Amino acid sequence: MMSVLVQFAIGLVFGLGLVVSGMSNPAKVLNFLDLAAIPGGGWDPSLAFVMAGAIAVTFIGYRLVLRQPRPILGGTFHLPTATEIDSRILAGPAIFGVGWGLAGFCPGPAFTALTVGGNAAVLFVIAMLLGMGGARWLASRPDFLQPATPRA
Repeated sequence: MMSVLVQFAIGLVFGLGLVVSGMSNPAKVLNFLDLAAIPGGGWDPSLAFVMAGAIAVTFIGYRLVLRQPRPILGGTFHLPTATEIDSRILAGPAIFGVGWGLAGFCPGPAFTALTVGGNAAVLFVIAMLLGMGGARWLASRPDFLQPATPRA
């Protein structure tokens, strides 16, 4: 039960940070991604500072946490072991980036925006969940991303 309460508190702090930073506002995100607006002065660089702050906190956090023999509320750390770059590693972030650029939402802020974002946030979250389900279904197929065998 304690683990769930801690995770809930962390989620609340994360969500509050998204709202305060403007990351849950698709117009702000799209203004950040609009690099063509730089010469005219319409580009909004403020989210770069949000991202830099998040990277710094994560970098320091990982360094401190991974010095511990085990997680405080868990038995073991679950770190990725794969080191090769494959088509899934390239396609996933590309789809994520295109979706973020088109809609102005990424997954965390989209859930936060459900409380204030209106229909756009609801439609995005529905499309995101359908896309996640479709990706899991495709990945579970044994022939997915396997080389085609020539027919005789």
